[in-house]
Amino acid sequence: MNVVCLVGRLTDTPELRHTSNNVSVTSFSVAVDRRFVTQGQERQTDFINIVAWRQTAEFITKYFQKGQRIGLSGSLQARRYTDKEGNNRTTYEVVADNAYFCESKNSNSAIAGDSQVPSYNEAPTAFSTASDNDFEEIVVDEELPF
Repeated sequence: MNVVCLVGRLTDTPELRHTSNNVSVTSFSVAVDRRFVTQGQERQTDFINIVAWRQTAEFITKYFQKGQRIGLSGSLQARRYTDKEGNNRTTYEVVADNAYFCESKNSNSAIAGDSQVPSYNEAPTAFSTASDNDFEEIVVDEELPF
């Protein structure tokens, strides 16, 4: 099974291109932090190449920009080619089938430089929490039908 799921930040704003057959495509890279940190060292980041086709490419280029967190699911693909010096090379990229928002719209504006919008990691100013007194036990005398 070839399934890849990533969450990271766009290293540049994706641009929509079209093939000679007018198929939409975009390619970009995503900075993805590694899960574990070696004690005494900084967290390492991998820069992963992504390609998206058709509606997925159009969606990404319309709604995402540099620095924004993005979630992606797709598959890993290997491409082989010969470079200018005649050497055989292999490159790996993720072919994105789906893209997901990973932060609120307000935080996207903050990335774009709007200092009036709070960042995504600030706590909300007002919210309610449920306490044990907010719940009532429901007693059912009947036998369940299954």
